[in-house]
Amino acid sequence: MKQSEFKKRRKQLMQRVGKGNIALIGSAAERVRNRDVHYPYRQDSDFYYLTGFNEPEALAVFIPGREQGEYILFCREYDETKALWEGAHAGLEGAVKHYEADDSFPIDDLHEILPGMLENKGKVFYPLGRDPDLDHSLLEWINHLRGQTRRGITAPGELVSLEHILHEMRLFKSPAELKLMRRAAEVSAKAHVKAMQACKPGLYEYQIEAELLYQFYQGGLRHVAYPSIVAGGKNACVLHYIENKDVLKSGDLLLIDAGAECDHYAADITRTFPVSGRFTEPQKQLYQLVLDAQSAALEQIRPGLPWNAAHDAAVEMITKGLVELGILKGRVKKLIKDEKYKPFFMHRIGHWLGMDVHDVGDYKVEQEWRLLEPGMVVTVEPGLYIPHDYEKVEEKWRGIGIRIEDDVLVTQGGYECLTAGVPKTIDEIEALMQAA
Repeated sequence: MKQSEFKKRRKQLMQRVGKGNIALIGSAAERVRNRDVHYPYRQDSDFYYLTGFNEPEALAVFIPGREQGEYILFCREYDETKALWEGAHAGLEGAVKHYEADDSFPIDDLHEILPGMLENKGKVFYPLGRDPDLDHSLLEWINHLRGQTRRGITAPGELVSLEHILHEMRLFKSPAELKLMRRAAEVSAKAHVKAMQACKPGLYEYQIEAELLYQFYQGGLRHVAYPSIVAGGKNACVLHYIENKDVLKSGDLLLIDAGAECDHYAADITRTFPVSGRFTEPQKQLYQLVLDAQSAALEQIRPGLPWNAAHDAAVEMITKGLVELGILKGRVKKLIKDEKYKPFFMHRIGHWLGMDVHDVGDYKVEQEWRLLEPGMVVTVEPGLYIPHDYEKVEEKWRGIGIRIEDDVLVTQGGYECLTAGVPKTIDEIEALMQAA
């Protein structure tokens, strides 16, 4: 992504912060996996959204109207030894030259420099609670400034949540962001297709996961958006199953929930298909019900409709279908009111999608479900899950877990499905797998 995109975001943020105030946000910390080995580094989404800076031990400071420069980046100084062992890093010069900071300072000098930047500021916009050490330092700096009143110095009088501003900004995707999300969706969709084609009885779940990861890497995307779920048979009834260790059996379904990440932007796709290439009759009936529920939900994705409308449409379709199949008994409206569908469909219809797979943004505004607007990206993912030991239903339904999930952009005229490249009708899936 071009630096002009980050610059535009910083300008928008500082307009909302306002002159006379200051905003701070720190980078993600490195995490130790074991002993002296770290987990692969992934930058904090909010920090990256504003800076494009992908290193730990950094703090971004935004001071609207500051004559010496409004955007200051504290980061690590360039270290030749570190560069030899770990690779290139920006250093102070790179922070200005490559990341367009107006000024840069060593992160080791933070305690000497930042308190002066807080002087005479009215509000501090800051994500309190993310970094206990930085929280503690910030409160110490403010308390110190409170003791400087005789020198004519005032301390900030208010701490304001930076997330409230930033997450509302992130909710609406720009053309540059959508380009990355389309790429993540395209590569992820191809991986799901290859997984369907590779699937056969006797393989292990992790072997199908390996196919997904191979396709992500082949597509140039080296990071998953979240741990992949590859759940055969009854494992599909565990919503966040990630062990991916069991053998795939003929007659079972395989549920795959997996997506790649493109420059910090996620795809999130779920498909469910028969291990042997053909659905059994009970599987067909439940699968078609989930697909119908998704279709009903998608009809409610357009500007001006409330976020919850898609969920309500899916719930109604699923409840009605469960009654027709004899899994539930009673009047549909009463069953919905009493939430009798919840043992089988216990999660919401979807979530915001962006830099985080469960992306930021309020779902309600002033206690009312917010209205959909162009530029929002959501997932639409109804499901049905009937545990193998759920004796209240006929045996033919037990041990079946199904979810169908697509990534959907709200447009001016309705919606665009970003993940349409993966088959999802019964005929399409069976044709693809039989041709493999």
